[in-house]
Amino acid sequence: MVNVTFSNETDKNVSEKKELKKLINYAVKYLNLKDVEFGVIFVDNNKIKELNRIYRNIDRETDVITFRLADYEEVIFNNVNILGDIYISLDKALSQSIEYNHSYLRELSFLLIHGFLHLLGYDHMNEEDEKVMFKLQEEILDGYGIKR
Repeated sequence: MVNVTFSNETDKNVSEKKELKKLINYAVKYLNLKDVEFGVIFVDNNKIKELNRIYRNIDRETDVITFRLADYEEVIFNNVNILGDIYISLDKALSQSIEYNHSYLRELSFLLIHGFLHLLGYDHMNEEDEKVMFKLQEEILDGYGIKR
């Protein structure tokens, strides 16, 4: 079972939510996970900049920030692993989709999977870990049909 709660703290419509939910279901199956729950919160650049400043001491906007509960303690409720929250800047997603010359859905999908893998404990702080995480991101996106 996958329980993803989408929240939108912006005035922008996110018509891609249904497709993003399907992508997450695919990723969970691909990774052989069972019973996970997490939140996805869509914000603007101002909000993500504030979060980045407060929690990472970096005073600029970013595209995605994750808050992984297992960094503090593992939370399992009724056999469901509660992973945490993913914050995605819709402003940054749009500008990056233009910059990288791919669709808005592709950029949102990339940011969602990137954040999801962070919730699972993947990281890219060194070259070896980056190779593992980025390869897995592309495998999931390509397997689902979200190509560059």
